[in-house]
Amino acid sequence: MHDGNVSGQRFFLVGIGGSGMMPLAMILMGRGAIVAGSDRGLDQGRVPAKFDGLRALGVELFAQDGSGVVSPDQIVVASAAVEDTVADIVAATRIGCPRLSRAELNAALFNAAAQPIGVAGTSGKSTVTGMIATILHHAGRDPTVMNGAVMKDFASPDRPFASALVGQGEPYVSEVDESDGSIALYRPRVAVLNNVSLDHKSLEELNRLFGDFIGHARVAVVNADNTDAARLAMALPPGRATRFSLLDESADLFAADMRAEPFAIRFTLVARGERTPVALRVPGLHNVANALAAIGAALAAGVSLTDAVAGVERFTGLRRRFDLVGQASGVAIIDDFGHNPDKIAATLDTLHAFPGRVIALFQPHGYGPLKVMRAELAAMFATHLRGDDLLVLPDPVYQGGTVSRDVTSADVVRDVALAGGHALHIPDRAAAAAHCVAVAQPGDRIVVMGARDDTLSLLAAEMLERLRMG
Repeated sequence: MHDGNVSGQRFFLVGIGGSGMMPLAMILMGRGAIVAGSDRGLDQGRVPAKFDGLRALGVELFAQDGSGVVSPDQIVVASAAVEDTVADIVAATRIGCPRLSRAELNAALFNAAAQPIGVAGTSGKSTVTGMIATILHHAGRDPTVMNGAVMKDFASPDRPFASALVGQGEPYVSEVDESDGSIALYRPRVAVLNNVSLDHKSLEELNRLFGDFIGHARVAVVNADNTDAARLAMALPPGRATRFSLLDESADLFAADMRAEPFAIRFTLVARGERTPVALRVPGLHNVANALAAIGAALAAGVSLTDAVAGVERFTGLRRRFDLVGQASGVAIIDDFGHNPDKIAATLDTLHAFPGRVIALFQPHGYGPLKVMRAELAAMFATHLRGDDLLVLPDPVYQGGTVSRDVTSADVVRDVALAGGHALHIPDRAAAAAHCVAVAQPGDRIVVMGARDDTLSLLAAEMLERLRMG
């Protein structure tokens, strides 16, 4: 396994439907491994299409009751979130199966690749990973890609959940997570550092993790507009850092003349003494920064500037990342992954670059995160909602287990209202969605936001259908 060769090996993935596990299952299958798994969502009947897609690839699925873990030659893989009391883990311990965390398995595959390209940073990782995937694919490099989100460029009716690419080429592109410290396992040849902001760990600890990560790389592509990232890049030997910026003309990759459109943005790339027009099919200044990061990584991987720009212009986005679901009766519905203050703020700013009221339906991704982020969330909404915007909060995602409910959606709504924002708490999600549709007027944009819940996309599609029916 340490040489990255998994052909013929047996794996059992606990929580196989998770955003980080599904692409790994696809990559393992594509490399000749025998893959089985279980998922709480499967047992609860959530998002059946996702599990049908895994079965179609040849993955055998079991109830999460220990029945699939039967042999000591199965390598049992679970994400950090899976408790030791889950029946599959109990069975693995009893039988003596070797265990790997999701990150350990991904890092082993990544480090064994001829050209490992790692994408780190607090936000934008999935988008940059997707942009690099599109560039390398169209440049004929046949990459393997591990993404935490579905790449619309590679999704098709028979492969709706394309969060991975399985290629035969040298590049292995992966987003790398700092939240659990597993970033320390990765040895990139090309490293991208998008930005460093407080999400899971103290800034001191983040800077150490990110600094070590880019220190391993032959080339580090770093966001010069982020104070912490820029400082980390300065510690690298000359010639090992590619700096990108929307502000500093002296950066290696600089974006000039930015011209925003409602669902796109254009700019002039200034790189290697050349000026090249770039037309992105995704909107927002943050996506210009993401594009510079992806172009920088592609150049470091030996792709020509012409191919890098042509590739990034073909990128149509990720599912649930400012994803225009459709428009009806003059109202646009957007499905978005925004779940922490930075990401929600970026989405609201992108919407506010153009006229029209925003109706935001935000489902918090758990009672725990809500407690941690309450003050920041309320302050962000108070700052980033405009005069007549409406914020609607249903209750947080709850998927079982014992959870303290010290802070609820009602508390955040109260905080926002006290700060002068227009916010409502409608506990039942379906009722909250119905309210948003009922009050929408031509010119409004409804944005559905939240994480860790695949059914939000289904909700957004239902809301569009309801608008169409008038």
